[in-house]
Amino acid sequence: MNRLRIGLLGCGNVGAALVTLLDEQRAVVAARTGIELDITRIAVRSTAKDRGLRIDPSVFCTDAAAVVSDADVDLVVEVIGGIEPARTLASSAIAAGKPVVTANKELLANYGAELFAAADDAGVDLLFEAAVAGAIPLIRPLRESLAAEPVERIMGIVNGTTNYILTQMAERGASYAEALSEAQSLGYAERDPTADVEGFDAGAKAAILATVAFGAVVVAGDVYHEGISRLTAGDIEMARRLGYAVKAVAVAERTGNGEAEEPELAVRVHPAMVPFQHPLAGVRDSFNAVFIQGDAVGELMFYGRGAGGRPTASAVLGDLVDAAVNLTSGGRGRIGHLVRARIRSIDDLRSAYYIGLEVADRPGVLASVADVFGRHGVSIRSMEQHGLGDDASLVFITHECRERDLQSTLRELRDLEPVHELGTVIRVIGDENRQH
Repeated sequence: MNRLRIGLLGCGNVGAALVTLLDEQRAVVAARTGIELDITRIAVRSTAKDRGLRIDPSVFCTDAAAVVSDADVDLVVEVIGGIEPARTLASSAIAAGKPVVTANKELLANYGAELFAAADDAGVDLLFEAAVAGAIPLIRPLRESLAAEPVERIMGIVNGTTNYILTQMAERGASYAEALSEAQSLGYAERDPTADVEGFDAGAKAAILATVAFGAVVVAGDVYHEGISRLTAGDIEMARRLGYAVKAVAVAERTGNGEAEEPELAVRVHPAMVPFQHPLAGVRDSFNAVFIQGDAVGELMFYGRGAGGRPTASAVLGDLVDAAVNLTSGGRGRIGHLVRARIRSIDDLRSAYYIGLEVADRPGVLASVADVFGRHGVSIRSMEQHGLGDDASLVFITHECRERDLQSTLRELRDLEPVHELGTVIRVIGDENRQH
């Protein structure tokens, strides 16, 4: 029986869950792999805190660098989050020939290419299944099962907080503020929810998915972000009446020649109206789902718990077992050579749109509004009027058009005298074959 010693950096929700899960699964892992995994060092901020774990208190320390450099540590697991000191610690472990398992999306979305190259040079694993979509096995299928698949598009719900909020707004008519407060009380949202509700968390995950799926360097700064904080329960109810669910989606797609040396990619995060018949429309509460479209495989969907200490720890443990097996057998999992990517501007992308307008209800208003759409080359697919007089509103869904043309249309509509207020604008996706 081979025994491998693990240095754990961080013991919060995920780290503590990993300690417990490894203790529960130790015999199963040993029986299947012939490897005994032991956590022998744990770096934490305070050794005085009682974490309720069945582990020798002497393994805790406050010096993370000492854990990484310890000759009695064979593998390093990093779950402290953030960029520093995680970047330095991971780099040091790799340089010392120690495999690294991480759940750190922020680190990988900004410095993944640097760390992947370092791991290749050192001949060790850098595994990160838990960095995207929690417990859902997603990175490994993209890296291994779909390595030869020309992936065309990835579209998914990769943030449980926003999905929970939108579910409560849709099913209970809760306001955004009410749903956010409830998410915070349940532990789904942080006290400062900005990273989740403004799309930065999902954007980091989208960058990682794009990097793995397309074999190209994509960083967080390449991702267009649009959050959910401006959505109202009225917007979501109107979408429901029109046959759509509103979801916060991450999209990464190939927009240029798939055989080009520098692929052209578009990566973005934003709310979207998704038709009820699309698989993503039924994903509720804090669950995640990722929809993959490929040239040969067609359409695949991965669904499951996207967050939480124990589900995320399950993904970490899976990587840890892989890294341990590779370390004893001389193998390793590789991302492969990453090429440079050309990131297409959001202004050049095409989508259908939902647009709400508060207008004066008098003859000629609809014609003047439609004229603005027409002058900018934006074709109207459907229109509804709600209310009369001062309470009148118009709701449009467009055919696909360029973002640049849509924004020009909106600027002119804002200045149009009969338009009292430009309401919510939401992209409509997954709807190419739908008839209105």
